[in-house]
Amino acid sequence: MERVILHSDLNSFYASVECLYNPAIRDKPVAVGGSVERRHGIILTANTIAKKGYGIKVGEAIWQARQKCPDLVVVPPNYSLYIRFSKEAREIYRTYTDLIESFGIDEAWLDVTESTKLFGTGEKIADEIRCRIREELGITASVGVSYNKIFAKLGSDIKKPDATTVITRENYRDLVWRLPVSDLLYVGRATFRKLAKVGILTIGDLANSPLSFLKRLLGKWGEYLWTFANGYDTSPVVRLDDTGVIKGIGNSTTTPRDLENDKDVKLVFYVLAESVAERLRRHNFKCKTVQIYIRDNELRSIERQAKLKDYSFVSRELAEKAFSIFKDNWAWEKPIRSIGLRATDLVTADTYMQLSLFDDENKKLKLEKLENSIDDIRRRFGHYSVQRAFLLTDSKLNSNPIEENVIFPVSYFK
Repeated sequence: MERVILHSDLNSFYASVECLYNPAIRDKPVAVGGSVERRHGIILTANTIAKKGYGIKVGEAIWQARQKCPDLVVVPPNYSLYIRFSKEAREIYRTYTDLIESFGIDEAWLDVTESTKLFGTGEKIADEIRCRIREELGITASVGVSYNKIFAKLGSDIKKPDATTVITRENYRDLVWRLPVSDLLYVGRATFRKLAKVGILTIGDLANSPLSFLKRLLGKWGEYLWTFANGYDTSPVVRLDDTGVIKGIGNSTTTPRDLENDKDVKLVFYVLAESVAERLRRHNFKCKTVQIYIRDNELRSIERQAKLKDYSFVSRELAEKAFSIFKDNWAWEKPIRSIGLRATDLVTADTYMQLSLFDDENKKLKLEKLENSIDDIRRRFGHYSVQRAFLLTDSKLNSNPIEENVIFPVSYFK
């Protein structure tokens, strides 16, 4: 039986929720963005009026957006509210299937193959979901319907807002292959430049390129992208129970000024590590792998990771490992605009561990107790009641990411 996969994308999600709660701005160009003062001043999302009427784009600086639209209404993000709406949308999805896989807070794949026996075609289910989101939540969604996850996601992007697009084995060449290759999942700026240099401008160009050539050009990614473009993706939609498990805890920040040296970077890693470690302890986890994300001031980015010697929730160990990864992978060609740190490979903190004959286990235990005590103090007297002396050397870079949490999108590759 042919799979039936949906991809639901809540349209202009943050801005739509803000307009729902503030009727006075519904007919105005609206964007959700970070703090201009702390240089988190980028557009996170914009409503249809701002995007279509003024060309406001996600990711551009707020000052640039205001040059296009002086009357742009910019509101700060309210993540707790968005999470609530995301959960309510998920409850609607659960009516039709338990095979739900999140792709960020506002997107999800649904496998409704078996559900079609009860509810009708994939297109009918998609239309019902859109109608319920509009009537029950007060916002809109675009839904793509296809036989694989990649084409379903492309379908949700083709027509917005509040639309259903069906991509089949019979029509994908007409609908998908004409799209710019940059529309394909995981074709970022660097990959697009490489493909454009060799004349690959559309998804069809990519699909019809020799696989051996793409593998030479892009390595393993060349094979992935060729598979995506030709509709050969067979990756499953992960069950709801699987996606509910915490698999990683992370924070990122756009810094108030560009980072220009190792000391700046190390300080920010300590800021982020304290947030991540505190949340690990709160959820009773330890991690084995540390991931970092670096973006320079020209918006080029890298992600790297490495394993810790032992499982840990100690902020210093996370920060030092992150800085070590950074030193091994960054050449300082450009100043840095934003940094992220993420802890993965999680186990419960009370999992039995193999002790080492060569490490000071008592010292490690004391560090863990110390950080638990700091958590207690901060809960009572605030985050800044206890601070590292190192962080006091630059008040602009010293922040509290626990209260400015950035929600990481879920990776396609689990």
